[in-house]
Amino acid sequence: MSTPLRLAVIQGSTREGRLGPVVANWLRGHAAVRPDMTVDLIDLAETPLPTVFPQLGQPPADEADRALLRAVSPRIGAADAFVVVTPEYNHSYPASLKNAIDWHNREWHAKPVGFVAYGGFSAGLRAVEHLRGVFAELHAVTVREAVGLQGVWGQFDAEGKAVDPAADAAAKSMLDQLAWWGEALRDARAKKPYAA
Repeated sequence: MSTPLRLAVIQGSTREGRLGPVVANWLRGHAAVRPDMTVDLIDLAETPLPTVFPQLGQPPADEADRALLRAVSPRIGAADAFVVVTPEYNHSYPASLKNAIDWHNREWHAKPVGFVAYGGFSAGLRAVEHLRGVFAELHAVTVREAVGLQGVWGQFDAEGKAVDPAADAAAKSMLDQLAWWGEALRDARAKKPYAA
């Protein structure tokens, strides 16, 4: 068996009263029992990033901003694959998530990204469709299977377990696809560095 993939689960909501940690911990539980993955949960509320960008190609001038980036950037860079956990806000995804994505570039290259989205009627899937285009620009590969949780407020019990077995099945399908792409792309990067 090959070395387990380093999976970064990025919890994108920073809103007060958010359900994101419940969703992210549920997904992390699915990944943590797999022998082909190790999991690092990056909660953007716990690891905030600067919102003012320096001139293109330059590091932040402020040491406090550099320290915020040091808490996140090495973890994203070390990951072999990602799962983005996102709510849908106004037919798209949160600004906190876009900010975290935009602070990084090469860290995303030639790596697969899966999605767990949640919301009301649309199950967060409009946010996923917007994210697919963003990650394509960053030379990442998004997997087809995604988890969409409709009416998310009733989807988990008091222990954070999904009440609908279909949600667990969808998480497994997405992680299976992510594992295939993660191994294939990790092997490819090892044979020949990716050039953007």
